[in-house]
Amino acid sequence: MTDNTQQQPHSVPELPTQYAPAEVEGPLYERWVERGYFEADAQSDKEPYTIVIPPPNVTGSLHLGHAFEHTLIDALTRRKRMQGYEVLWQPGMDHAGIATQNVVERELAKEGKSRHDLGREAFVERVWQWKAESGGQISGQMRRLGDGVAWSRERFTMDEGLSKAVQTIFKKLYDDELIYRAERIINWCPRCLTAISDIEVEYQDDDGELVSIRYGEGDASIVVATTRAETMLGDTAVAVHPEDERYKHLVGTEIELPLTGRRIPVVADEHVDPEFGTGAVKVTPAHDPNDFEIGRRHALPSLTVLDEHGVITVHGPFLGLDRFEARSAIVGALRAEGRIVAEKRPYTHSVGHCSRCKTTLEPRQSMQWWVKTAPLAKAAADAVRGGKVKIHPEEMEKRYFEWVDNLHDWCISRQLWWGHRIPVWYGPDGEMVCVGPDEQPPTGEGWHQETDVLDTWFSSGLWPFSTLGWPEQTESVQKFYPNSVLVTGYDILFFWVVRMMMFGLYAMDGTPPFHTIALHGMVRDQFGKKMSKSFGNAVNPLDWMDKYGSDAVRFTLARGANPGVDVPIGEDWVQGSRNFANKVWNATRFALMNGATVEGELPPAEQMSATDRWILSRLNSVVAEVDAYYDDYQFAKLTDALFHFAWDEVFDWYVELSKTTFMGGGEPAKVSARVLGEVLDVTLRLLHPVVPFVTETLWTALTGKESVVVTEWPKDSGYRDAGAEREIEELQRVITEVRRFRSDQGLQPGQKVPAQLDLTGTALAAHEAAIRQLLRLQPAGDGFHATATLPVAGATVALDLSGVIDFEAERKRLAKDLAAAEKELAQANAKLGNEAFVAKAPEQVKEKIRQRLAAAEADIERITGQLAALPQG
Repeated sequence: MTDNTQQQPHSVPELPTQYAPAEVEGPLYERWVERGYFEADAQSDKEPYTIVIPPPNVTGSLHLGHAFEHTLIDALTRRKRMQGYEVLWQPGMDHAGIATQNVVERELAKEGKSRHDLGREAFVERVWQWKAESGGQISGQMRRLGDGVAWSRERFTMDEGLSKAVQTIFKKLYDDELIYRAERIINWCPRCLTAISDIEVEYQDDDGELVSIRYGEGDASIVVATTRAETMLGDTAVAVHPEDERYKHLVGTEIELPLTGRRIPVVADEHVDPEFGTGAVKVTPAHDPNDFEIGRRHALPSLTVLDEHGVITVHGPFLGLDRFEARSAIVGALRAEGRIVAEKRPYTHSVGHCSRCKTTLEPRQSMQWWVKTAPLAKAAADAVRGGKVKIHPEEMEKRYFEWVDNLHDWCISRQLWWGHRIPVWYGPDGEMVCVGPDEQPPTGEGWHQETDVLDTWFSSGLWPFSTLGWPEQTESVQKFYPNSVLVTGYDILFFWVVRMMMFGLYAMDGTPPFHTIALHGMVRDQFGKKMSKSFGNAVNPLDWMDKYGSDAVRFTLARGANPGVDVPIGEDWVQGSRNFANKVWNATRFALMNGATVEGELPPAEQMSATDRWILSRLNSVVAEVDAYYDDYQFAKLTDALFHFAWDEVFDWYVELSKTTFMGGGEPAKVSARVLGEVLDVTLRLLHPVVPFVTETLWTALTGKESVVVTEWPKDSGYRDAGAEREIEELQRVITEVRRFRSDQGLQPGQKVPAQLDLTGTALAAHEAAIRQLLRLQPAGDGFHATATLPVAGATVALDLSGVIDFEAERKRLAKDLAAAEKELAQANAKLGNEAFVAKAPEQVKEKIRQRLAAAEADIERITGQLAALPQG
């Protein structure tokens, strides 16, 4: 376990009495960066370990979700660096097409301008200017958190190299007929004025209305129901199921579409559910994806009745009305004609909203660019099914397959100006030419480039290899592709992970972009509620870092990280982690003041005390335990194991038990000083990936070496001493039981009590001095009278409490407490025995009473024991 780098004896610096994160963290991080600890060498002969950062939006700032994810990635990469890998944690940012364009357009609006006032070229230049001045503040915040990224390799999805990668793969997909242009139904945002993909739609239950409308007259009439009455102006048919006897006589005929004077056919289509509603549906091919498919099957015309702003474009009385205004006006007009059969308000139904601006989306027929996903998605599914890529936790595989096995073609065009412009040129005679990065676009009169840009997820889908210099076969591509693991939230499994899988397998000759996909949950507040500014529970992690230090925030986040499970977090938990960092500081400071050292070999076991052998045995077990948890991405378990080992076993037990040894001096003190140095050395190294700042400060003070960042990760030496572990466990039982008794009797922790110890037949004789010191037990002098005798772990501890406790007063106090507990027990039993109460009371009320009952029973048992332990008379 020891780092055996040759080291001259060093003078131990005197640590301040208190740890001040604000004074340490910033300068320490800059020193790491200046020394190049986080850089990655593609020519190194070390085994590579690669993780890409899920690229944050250039418009963003560090939120708790980022801090959580970055903490996990940083812990993995710091450990692997210490294990001797050539580690690349690839940083960078996403250009975030819609979000960034919206930000800059809002800035222009303050000047009374729109992007159209500037023109495309000037607007894009304005966005680059904004990016240089205001974008990317998250980089500075990542430094605050301690992210060990290779800053010299930072990339941006719109930089020259990544833009070349985007154009290259677009051309390759186009030539392989996996990209095509077609008119289809897309999700249209009337606010952002662009198409968005299915996965960028946020569905929520909205209160609307369900209106039943009668089309046609008499026996030739059909009733249809709709939540979007305004789209009826674009109806080109009514559809019924082919086997529905109610409407067979109407199939093939025409009925009049109200308000329009148009006649539309009645068609039979198996898509219609005869059991739902009236069994008849209105068909609006230009404004509904299912209707679009019915329209294609029956060669129906498509009538677009809403423009890009959601405004009615047809039929005089409603022309120019917003879609929601038109809905009310059209229902009113139908009601006036007696065509409204039924109205249901409110009618709650699921409605799609733009994930960027929250506007209600409009299904709209539009000419767009698409990726044919079927062959790409099959390869992405096969890579997981065949074991080339592991998803962790394994139960998340089901969600992955549910999505990737049913993936629709992907709409990749966006009606924006900020983004990668689609590399297709149109000619004067209908020609269409796709241009690669090293090809000249066609020139001449009438030729022009496609105005649409690509979906942001198109470029971020190339991230694992475009950031390494692809399409060139760079040293970095050869060294660091594929990535070792992808650490990301389950919430973007479909947005980003599937895109990277499809593009990586396609572009890199069937090699997936990563070996493992490690999915984590979402950060929530301490009550499990989603964090949101609108909920008033959003937290700026920088505020907590300022208050408690970055290590405290990191440790809290890691300690809540169970694979694939959401993470609740509250400020009091961060305070607890701050207290832990202070405990590590204070314990190390005490150790250094008492001569703890890492110099020289560990003494042989026969020269060590049982306490020394116990802590080294436990240390090696913890090293093995932490390694197993890291390899299984069990961050919560590994941090919890380290917390309890460091606080409970090292600081609360080993340090305390060693105090008598240090006080005694001589060779035993030297041995324990070396053992304590070893334990702290290894413990600080184990803690370092999660809490890097405080451990760096303490480890360099302890060892005198350059940095824990580049030192060796601890290894399990295999040393175990079951006998020493049993012996110390018995010692802990004695001390714990006597402390509990002292507390029950109301003794102050520092209050001294005369005692006799009978340790005959146990392994505890060598620990009598430690037992007496930790329990504040004085030797039994003349006149000793045992008023309480405690048998525990084969030993007997007799205490003389006379003169320390007023037994009569204590007996009265305990009797009063016992009476109160018995009354509580009786009341709880009475309520639970009342059949009428049990039948009517809510379950949570009954559960609280059951808890009161259990607490009363425990109090009675405890108080009865305390009374029995008091001397009689």
